[in-house]
Amino acid sequence: MTASSYPSKLLESAVNEFAKLPGIGKKTALRLVLHLLKQEKEMVFKFADTIHHMRQEIMYCKSCHNISDSEICDICADTNRDHSVICVVESIRDVMAIESTQQFSGIYHVLGGVISPMDGIGPDDLTIGPLLEKIQSGTVKEVIFALSTTMEGDTTNFYLYKKFEKYDVQTTTIARGVSIGDELEYTDEVTLGRSLVNRLPFEKTL
Repeated sequence: MTASSYPSKLLESAVNEFAKLPGIGKKTALRLVLHLLKQEKEMVFKFADTIHHMRQEIMYCKSCHNISDSEICDICADTNRDHSVICVVESIRDVMAIESTQQFSGIYHVLGGVISPMDGIGPDDLTIGPLLEKIQSGTVKEVIFALSTTMEGDTTNFYLYKKFEKYDVQTTTIARGVSIGDELEYTDEVTLGRSLVNRLPFEKTL
């Protein structure tokens, strides 16, 4: 649809904003906007208000960098979880994927990405510093590398392993039930759960 075919500049502007979302083209954006126009105003206002409040008020946990409604997320605040075991993941979506398996009772650390020179992402662009501080505190017994089984994920695993090897902490990695090249968030719950339970000492994967 060309700009001149829109009957309203407001409609065109709304379609353009929806089309900025990942996986949403102009046709899908137009369908979503027209759907909203058919709804009661109160419903649309509530929808917009929810998005506004989420963006305005959501926080990142000061401890693990997961998303949270408060300074410390519910997982880190849970005294029933094993805080001596840290599962290192790339993104918030990976935390959600692992939690859905109900196979892990430790806590997490979200790196915010993986080392990827091609994309201009180095160690300083990730939350490796705070993770290293946790290791140096002496309260961590095991660090589980649960990054995607891609070249970038493996590079990040090895970098972290070299950073941690001088400390008294066990480093393990999820078993290769997750196929090489797979993104963690797209792995089914059963496979991911088994890979986590059957994790291996990292040095055995070198």
